[in-house]
Amino acid sequence: MSQLLHTMIRVGNLEKSIHFYTQIMGMKLLRKSENSEYRYTLAFVGFDDESTGSAVIELTHNWDTDSYDQGNAFGHLAIGEEDIYARCKAIENAGGKIVRAPGPVAGGSTEIAFVEDPDGYKIELIQMSSAQKGLG
Repeated sequence: MSQLLHTMIRVGNLEKSIHFYTQIMGMKLLRKSENSEYRYTLAFVGFDDESTGSAVIELTHNWDTDSYDQGNAFGHLAIGEEDIYARCKAIENAGGKIVRAPGPVAGGSTEIAFVEDPDGYKIELIQMSSAQKGLG
């Protein structure tokens, strides 16, 4: 049996990113490790540990780099929510940036919203009642 464990994204300011994912998005800091020889720190955040079947995000901070060019290949991370409307309100109240207000996807009925993290990565919030239907 295979399992998706994590997605790695590079971040320019690790503490700012940890704050965003834990305090604004509601995840937990699961573990953190430094490698002083190669000058990087890893922080793993998620709603639950990989041992439970939950996928997590690996935040990689290379000490000598404070920003990245994301290019145009990466799309977004997706998180299922019971109520995207209330969640967006809570994210805004905590200082998070909503870049697409909650509502139906263009040409469909699935309800989504988009949030942006401190490095500009997009996070799609999908209403759980329609998360398994696709975006149609």
